[in-house]
Amino acid sequence: MEETTGRQPLRRDRPAPGVVRLRLDRPDRRNALDRPLLEALLDAFAAPEEPVVVLGSTSPRAFCAGADLGLPDAERAEVSDLLYELYGRMTSADAIVVAAIDGPAVGGGAHLAIAADLRVASPGARIRLAGPGHGLAVGAWGLPSLVGRGRAMDLCLTMRPVDAAEAHAIGLVDRVADDAAAAAIELATGLAALDPAAAARVKRVAWASSRALEALETERAENRASWTGSMEAARG
Repeated sequence: MEETTGRQPLRRDRPAPGVVRLRLDRPDRRNALDRPLLEALLDAFAAPEEPVVVLGSTSPRAFCAGADLGLPDAERAEVSDLLYELYGRMTSADAIVVAAIDGPAVGGGAHLAIAADLRVASPGARIRLAGPGHGLAVGAWGLPSLVGRGRAMDLCLTMRPVDAAEAHAIGLVDRVADDAAAAAIELATGLAALDPAAAARVKRVAWASSRALEALETERAENRASWTGSMEAARG
């Protein structure tokens, strides 16, 4: 049953026992991240109610377009910084996070996918780490542990989009399915049947082994100190 009334930027439901699904719901903005949506996500990941969380979208047009470029620059800087708090909550939560990627995942949206523990993509998914063009390092904290340092440098510096087939080939996504949302729920249902303490322990050890969480804090601090992500910088 849907756990929201009225138009909310984040929709929650429980499609299977032990699974809570979070769906970004700003289709008119391609699920771009503004403060209300970010606050809803932070709240949801503060203490997930189930051992598995599926993060997706209500629309196949986009997974997430990143930080909302329509925000005033100062507010977008705050949103971008707070997103790192969200990635930290996603990676440190005991709950296993499965991203269902349908359509483009850009900038902060690509970060959401990287911060998930597992990623299921539709054939129409596109992942793009748009960072240096906005004066930022985006995704360099977590991408090497998925695709290796060389590919991570390529994707972060060229900012080129990666389609689902390439993303699967290089390890950026774990599975490709025609219906990413349904496949993610199927995967999550199986994960929810595991011993939750053991699954959480696997997650903690896996993240610790990559040192990605240390790199996350470094990327956050340096982006915050050198923010130049205005629309003018984006045009440069």
